[in-house]
Amino acid sequence: MDELFRRVLFLPEQASTVAKDVDHLHYVIITTAMVAATVIFGTAAYFLIRFRRRSETEVTRRVEGTLVWEVLFVGVPLSTFLVWFFVGYHDFIRMQTPPPDAMDVYVVGKQWMWQFTYPEGPSSIGVLRVPVGKPVRLLLTSRDVIHSFYVPAFRIKQDALPGAYTQTWFEVTKPGSYRVMCAEYCGLKHSEMWAEVQALTPEDYEAWMQEQRRGLVSRRDASPSAPEREEPHEPARQAASYDAQNPHGEVMYGERGTLAERGERVAAERGCLKCHTVDGTAHIGPTWLGLYGRRERLTTGETVVVDEAYLTESMMKPGARLVEGFEPVMPSYLGELEAAEVAALVEYIKTLRGARLETIRSEGPVYEPIGGK
Repeated sequence: MDELFRRVLFLPEQASTVAKDVDHLHYVIITTAMVAATVIFGTAAYFLIRFRRRSETEVTRRVEGTLVWEVLFVGVPLSTFLVWFFVGYHDFIRMQTPPPDAMDVYVVGKQWMWQFTYPEGPSSIGVLRVPVGKPVRLLLTSRDVIHSFYVPAFRIKQDALPGAYTQTWFEVTKPGSYRVMCAEYCGLKHSEMWAEVQALTPEDYEAWMQEQRRGLVSRRDASPSAPEREEPHEPARQAASYDAQNPHGEVMYGERGTLAERGERVAAERGCLKCHTVDGTAHIGPTWLGLYGRRERLTTGETVVVDEAYLTESMMKPGARLVEGFEPVMPSYLGELEAAEVAALVEYIKTLRGARLETIRSEGPVYEPIGGK
């Protein structure tokens, strides 16, 4: 029955753990709407015939309303909408909450390509390789305009915003290649901004990752005479050409080491460590030790969990949500940090969360600001 519905409604294949649930809700809504429409139009047709005017002199008898019919007319639609809401809400929460064991992949959308970077170091344009049966969390951002990461076979779609991180997740159920599209109009070549997700068996994925770690198939590190190790589709080739013509801020993808190691270098080169420490000691800004995942109190009295979105916001709009006890002295890095550098810094901060979070809290600055507080 599921396959019949899918074919009748022209839906793509189901290749993720949430795809079937999304489709089932779709079936329920469509079936309920069709039944309701049939009942409504059938009732209307019955009324037209039953209470039609039969002659010029006949007076139509008065029809009195009853409480039962009023309750039915209000209660049945309300109950239907509530069922839709609670089923949809359950699926929505599930789709918005990645499992704790999900692997992370950083995704940068830019006109007109998708770039994927793994914490282990490898990076690719136009091709995202993931293991089957493993939850994958995508941390999305954009280098220019708003894009939208859409995989029809997974039933997921999430906007990628400039200067911010959004997230979505999926778990592939079977090996194969699945199309990625941009679902937000983003310019002249919007229709060509597509990529593919290659779902590999866990063994094949681990073998590929090991090969990537050794640098054998890195597109950035390969010499011009080296054989082509992968065959990207045409948009990926165009994207690679475009990226080569616009290398600003993207050369770090060709560096050796993990993403966290690149982040450590970025922190030193960009002067982050002049105000932030990595050993838990108080300084001008909050220490990075144990920062990720910690709950911080803000100057407004609210609390916030330090995650990828908050870290990115603090780099781009440092005064928007200021941690209590610190002065708004941090400059904005909006337009200064490339998406690749932000991803590297975030991953580096995440590696410093080994300390017990309850034993560390942000202290105020160790200097007296000019002019006093």
